Amino acid sequence: MNNPSRDVLITGIGLVSSLGEGIGAHLDVLAKGPGLQPNIKTEGYEPYFVHGLPAIDWSRQIPKKGDLRQMETWQKLGTYSAGLALEDAGIPMDEAVRAEIDMIVAAGGGERDAAVDAMVMERARGSNDTEKVINDTLSTELRPTLFLAQLSNLLAGNISIVHKVTGSSRTFMGEEAAGISALYSAKARIASGQSEICLVGGAFSAERKDLILNFDLAELLLKDEWRPVFARSGAHQGIAAGSVGAFLVLESPEHAERRAAKAYARLVSAVGDRGRRDPEKTAKRFAALLPDVTAPMDDVIVLSGATGLEGLTSTERTVLSERLSGAPVRAYGTMLGHSFEAQMPAGVALAAGALARGMAIPPFDTGEERPCEAAPRRAVVTSLGHLHGEGVCLVEAIEGASR
Repeated sequence: MNNPSRDVLITGIGLVSSLGEGIGAHLDVLAKGPGLQPNIKTEGYEPYFVHGLPAIDWSRQIPKKGDLRQMETWQKLGTYSAGLALEDAGIPMDEAVRAEIDMIVAAGGGERDAAVDAMVMERARGSNDTEKVINDTLSTELRPTLFLAQLSNLLAGNISIVHKVTGSSRTFMGEEAAGISALYSAKARIASGQSEICLVGGAFSAERKDLILNFDLAELLLKDEWRPVFARSGAHQGIAAGSVGAFLVLESPEHAERRAAKAYARLVSAVGDRGRRDPEKTAKRFAALLPDVTAPMDDVIVLSGATGLEGLTSTERTVLSERLSGAPVRAYGTMLGHSFEAQMPAGVALAAGALARGMAIPPFDTGEERPCEAAPRRAVVTSLGHLHGEGVCLVEAIEGASR
């Protein structure tokens, strides 16, 4: 019989960002504490800031060159981090075993062909019949698979092909809200008994000039002077995008016990909402999502997925100061950048890893964040989407667990 209240364990983490790959590597970097500088690329992106990827040997998780050739960077990043999560959870490359794994992915669309875009603009600039030039150029220069490769569910498809995860599959679109919904759905399915083990997460490639143009036109980007998330205000507020792949393996306790899997932490809740971005209504929705934590606040840490947009960040900090007063807050976008679909999965990954290690994450910004008094046992992970969607996850340490 299904038990709607059964626990959901986090048994595998795959995390790739500008800081490196693997949850252990990330925690080692973050443990260095105040003075730590994020890895930011500016060359070719001025006046904006991008938390770009380090050199990655994609073949470690995507061994076939044919698979690699047909993937764009965001698909490689997601497939690679999904492989890390499965490996970290100790799940063998056995098709029968992996056929039982359900998958829920948060993904955006594919990349534009920037070379063809530039060609269209150049040819149209000297023509008296721009419509004909555009149609002729697009019909002859675009590769036939471009629009197929842009489908968001191709990330899940590539994970299935490369890693043999062939249980049920769902893909959510919708930027930050997609990552929130993916975790909500995965957690609910396992808690209700509809699923025993699930691979859930998302990926975002920030080094895309087409997206940077879109965000710039909407006046969303931080520019000219880099600042930590909580220090962004006035002319120096906005998003610094970050390339991130973040996947988690979630399991029921019974399933984890059968295969002797060690858990990082317990995913206690994953909730979300959305509505008009009126400051008062947004604050009310966000406050309603926050858990009623009865533990002392020095037992709690908040990992905030704040964007760096001044109004939203101010709303979040005001609500947190009222509902979780005294709990130290860390804006993890300061170090990883803002990763849209992958933002919430990345925050949960950092929370679970830190709790399992018994690590009090030092401040990323000593001017705005205060140190922890002790290693926390609970982490509240937040995400207020840059345009829509609010989400909160509660992650709890497991007594005796160590990874």
